[in-house]
Amino acid sequence: MNRSCKLLCSMVLLASTATVRAQETGHDAVHRRHPPQDQALHEKFYSTWHMPDNPSVSCCNSADCYPTDIKYIDDQIYARRREDGRYILIPPQKVERNRDNPDGRNHLCAPPPALSPLDSVYCFALGGAT
Repeated sequence: MNRSCKLLCSMVLLASTATVRAQETGHDAVHRRHPPQDQALHEKFYSTWHMPDNPSVSCCNSADCYPTDIKYIDDQIYARRREDGRYILIPPQKVERNRDNPDGRNHLCAPPPALSPLDSVYCFALGGAT
């Protein structure tokens, strides 16, 4: 993982931990964090994942990557951001097409809205069950 990604991931983790914990209640909590039984599987997948449109740059790690829900609007993919539950547009160039995801679920790597008001997306993997 490159130095800038490590720094960003550390900042993301500090900035979003309290927000995510405060929002993780009820049924939706399952969709916003890693199920304990999948933690090792996700960490392995995320630690070796690189941006589809820039393969020399890491997608970071489990600090900003997570399973998510999606919806289609006008043939475009929107993924649910865990911090605020808002669906953000997934740019086509950020969709992983060269490797399978670890568990058949959709996965999003994105900074929290507090750090990226422009709805940035690092990486996205489309699950097989959608």
